[in-house]
Amino acid sequence: MPLRFLYNILIALSWQILKLVALFQPKIKLFVSGRRNTFTLLESKLSGNPKTIWMHVASLGEFEQGLPILERLRIEYPNHKLVLTFFSPSGYEIKKNTAAADVVVYLPMDTLSNAKRFLKLVNPDLAIFVKYEIWPNFLQQLKERNIPTLLISAIFSDRQVYFKGYGGFMRKSLSTFSHFFVQDETSKGLLANIGFENTTVGGDTRLDRVSEILNRDNQLEFMDSFKGNQACFVAGSTWPEDEEILIELINSSKTDMKFVIAPHEIKSAHIEKITSALQKKTVLYSEIINKDLSEFDVLIVDTIGLLTKIYSYANIAHVGGGFATGLHNTMEPAVFGIPIIIGPQYSKFKEAEDLVNQGGILPISNYNEFSNLVEKFNQDPEYKHKVGAINSAYINSNKGASNLIMKHISEIL
Repeated sequence: MPLRFLYNILIALSWQILKLVALFQPKIKLFVSGRRNTFTLLESKLSGNPKTIWMHVASLGEFEQGLPILERLRIEYPNHKLVLTFFSPSGYEIKKNTAAADVVVYLPMDTLSNAKRFLKLVNPDLAIFVKYEIWPNFLQQLKERNIPTLLISAIFSDRQVYFKGYGGFMRKSLSTFSHFFVQDETSKGLLANIGFENTTVGGDTRLDRVSEILNRDNQLEFMDSFKGNQACFVAGSTWPEDEEILIELINSSKTDMKFVIAPHEIKSAHIEKITSALQKKTVLYSEIINKDLSEFDVLIVDTIGLLTKIYSYANIAHVGGGFATGLHNTMEPAVFGIPIIIGPQYSKFKEAEDLVNQGGILPISNYNEFSNLVEKFNQDPEYKHKVGAINSAYINSNKGASNLIMKHISEIL
């Protein structure tokens, strides 16, 4: 049985299963119901057959990688409409109203009929996939239509199916890309080993994105009031495993350091659980009006969209997700030249691996390691400055991927 035939059966079967699971799981319900509107939205927003450029991302992290390119495309190709597709609800539901693209939709399931219908409607002059999104039917249809297709900010490892003896079907899908922009030499070497030489090592476009953060106004009045002249520890995108040791650290702190916790989960029940466990004077962001924030020791950020600016007030940062669920963005605090603490699981995140090796990001496995590290930073400002400087230097020395990609695009369009 040809593998493509088997793949198409599995995709069709998966869709039927997802529709059933959607009856019980809210996130899967968004995944299914959102895709029912994709073609209607495309038809309404692309009437008149305008010129288009299509970018596809998996979720929020890949969107951040694609954003520097979207912003450049908007400026340099104003006569093209930008179509942005997401695979995951966690990305789409947050960014569906972004001004970075003209049309934002869910990517339909990767069936042959969906791919043909989608590309007939969008008819892009260029398709850009971010990091590791490989959908065989869409890619094959792009190739048959002779549409230039790029994979940007890509990263490969020998654990992936493309480099296994049984990975021929997926290797064939890679052959549909016109060019690969990879993050490192390892990825380039792996592709070369299976016959792909159309590669450029450009790094991660997110580093271009975060480097721009320094050029904007990061001031927040409530943070000025809360922090004052005191040291500030910011814990961003935390999960329960992070919060357990954070709460212990805060409760046992004998310093006048201020603490900010920005949990990944901001539902009221979870926020209440954190608040009730803290023994220091605590205020929620949603309740700061008419309060003297300087009187509080802990600020819990029960909203989204402020974390990047809050990091600019940090003297030390902890980035959550490294204990179980998947490490969050370490580059946003890194750009401010501060030391970063994470949990022990970071092996699939290149920038974290790089900075752990260089000493700018420090992984911990338990409360004692966490407490000792924070105490060392507080007692040795020179060490703290040295660690933070490693992070800002890493971003400065590795930015520039967007320029390479846009130069290549200019040769296509």
